[in-house]
Formats: sequence, C-alpha cells, structure tokens
Amino acid sequence: MSFQSLNIIDPLSRAIAKEGYTKPTPIQMQAIPYLLEGKDLMGIAQTGTGKTAAFVLPILQRMAAEIKAVMPGSPRVLVLAPTRELAAQIDHSFATYGQFLRFKHTAIFGGVSQVPQVRILSRGVDILVATPGRLLDLMNQGIIKLKSVEYFVLDEMDRMLDMGFVKDMRKIVSALPQKRQSLFFSATPNRQTDEFACKLLDNAVRVDAGPQESALDRIDQSVFFVDQVNKDRLLLDLFQKSDMSRVLVFTRTKHRADKVALKLGKSNIRAAAIHGNKSQVQRTRAMQDFKSGRIRVLVATDIAARGIDVDDISHVINYDLPNEPENYVHRIGRTARAGARGVAYSFCEADERDYLHGIERFARIKIGAAEHQYHSERAKNATGAAARPPAPQRSRAILRNARPNKPGPHPIHTVRRAN
Repeated sequence: MSFQSLNIIDPLSRAIAKEGYTKPTPIQMQAIPYLLEGKDLMGIAQTGTGKTAAFVLPILQRMAAEIKAVMPGSPRVLVLAPTRELAAQIDHSFATYGQFLRFKHTAIFGGVSQVPQVRILSRGVDILVATPGRLLDLMNQGIIKLKSVEYFVLDEMDRMLDMGFVKDMRKIVSALPQKRQSLFFSATPNRQTDEFACKLLDNAVRVDAGPQESALDRIDQSVFFVDQVNKDRLLLDLFQKSDMSRVLVFTRTKHRADKVALKLGKSNIRAAAIHGNKSQVQRTRAMQDFKSGRIRVLVATDIAARGIDVDDISHVINYDLPNEPENYVHRIGRTARAGARGVAYSFCEADERDYLHGIERFARIKIGAAEHQYHSERAKNATGAAARPPAPQRSRAILRNARPNKPGPHPIHTVRRAN
C-alpha cells in the first residue's frame, strides 16, 4: 500500500515525499482511514512504528478542509505528551508534515521560562503540544482555554498513567468540549489504560500494530554477565573493540547516568547524560549534540528517553537492566530503524538476574550470553534471593506486576491487527 491509496491531500503528500517516505507503516495503514472519517481511536503501537505520523497526517488533513481563524490561547488541536522531549518531537512532526500548509503550532513544557511560550500563545496557535504540568499552569492563569479544541490526542497514555498524571489528565479533559475527536495511543495496554479510555472515548475503534517483532529480528542482542564493580571497565572495553558510532546507554537512576557519562568523558569518549534533574536547556543541547554527531554517546534514564527519535543509532547498551520488561523493548527499539540492523548489549549482574528472566518471558526470546574478560559466573548462575535486587528497587515493579492486565469491557468495538 502507498500513501496515495490513503487519499492523502497534495500538500501532505509532498511533505511525505520530501522526507523520503513511500509506504505507510502498519499503524498508519490501520489508523489513518478511520481518523479521516472522524472516528475516535485507541491505537496500540510501540515507539518507532510511525505512530506520530499516524495521527499528525489525518489531523492536518481534516483541519485543511475547514480553515478557521486563530484565537489567542484557544487551539484547535491539543496533544498531551508525558515528557518534554516527546512534546518537542511531536511539535517537530507537525512542522515537518505541515510544511506546505499554514497552520501555527507550538510546544509548551516545564523546565524553561513560560514567557516565550505565553508570547507565542497570545498570537494564537492552531496546534498545541503540551506536557500536563505546564498546560495546567497556563490554564489556571487564564492564558489557555480549551473550549475550541476539536482534536485531542493523548500520546503514550500508558506512560502518563505510570507517571502519576491521572488527576492532571482528568482536569484537562474536563475543560475540553464534549464534541471532539479523541485519539489515544499506548505501547502496553492494560486494564488501567482500557478503563481510562472507556470513559473518554466515544464509540471508538481500536487498532493494534502489535509488538515490534520485525524490529527485534533486526537487532543482534547479547547479555554480558558481569559484577557491578566491572561494569565501567566492560563498557570502556566495548568502545575500544566495537564499531559503535552512535550509542544510547540506559541506566536505572539519574545519579548513575551522570557517573557513566563522566566516566566516558574522562576516557575521551564524547558523552552527555539526559534525565529529569537536567534543565531543559541542558536536555535540548544534549539531544542536539547527539543528533548532529558532536557527541557519540547519550546516557539516559527510561523516562527522559521517551521521545528520543534519532536515526542511525548503531548500539543500545543497557548498563542497568530495566525493572519493567516492556521497557527493554522500548529501549532497544531505538536502534534498527527504517529497516536497518542494530545491536543491543545488556549488562546483567547477580541481583538483576530475575529482571533478565522477566525480559525473556515478556519478549519470548532467549538472549545469548557474550564472552568477555569480565564474565561473572556468580551473575550468570544467581538464583533465589541473590537474583533479586534490594527491596526499594523492586517495589515499583512488584506494584506494577500486581496490577491486573486483563482488560475490562469497553466501547472500543472494532479491533484490527496490523501484520
């Protein structure tokens, strides 16, 4: 199938062609026809599947069919995203695909002064991409009013709920008009996401692009059993022996992200850390430097990495294994984009052994063990209490796993699975 078969209008088709895209992805093929019809939608799609274009293109096309005057602080489109990086990325997508249209758009988020954001809003924007906190701040100040919103997008709903934005989202939704088109997207649906969607979507369709089996097949995955004390040595050794051109390293904590970036820098490997304690200016600079190649390595925590969409990442390294198995798929999915191959290395110490078991069960794979000079039999063979991290690290994972995953009844009645 081509984009032409989806009846995309000429200004959008030209933008798509200019970006070098010829065929829609599964989530785009499934979602775009329903969205052009004006239906509410619940989309299930992983990062890197073309999810953003799946809602940006039909929204721009429907807006182009009915041009309206721009009112100060009253957008026609509202997109909610969990992190600043993802909000900026979505805003960039509206600019890219809407380059031959005349719609005004902006992204607002915390961590930076609101003054420039307010200035742009006062001139009026058609499309507003926002994180919940800054949006509520400006709503409470009377700067933003949502009475004119026609299209409401909730991206990465599962992550929004995990991050505790439930109350914020409810406040925002209560300010929206009843008559609107709502689009929700989630990578890992569960009972909580389904119940939330059930209350807010009207006679919605559900499209499921499924997990990234094809992408996982293009990623060479290895696990390195290693003691914590040797992780830094192993990391530096890999950089000396491997052709790692653009590398994303994941850590479980902000403190460790800083330590790893500093260690790499001292070894003349250009690196920067990105996490919630960094200012927005620091995070933006790190992302720009990583995309441009000025730095070779970006060290990130899971939450800060949401929204990272960088081409040609050659390697993903899990310095710490994630305590939530689905995050492993999110992490390694940053490589092997656009049909390319990628490499994912995971370090596993003894008290991460249960995490590795959980990842292999979730992804239905067996990750091969790599040979290296820092190999730890203790880590490889850990069982029972020795294979589990200290209680504080496990608490969040335990609570999440205790959450029932079976979805309850909801009005999302049309189910399509993209192959």
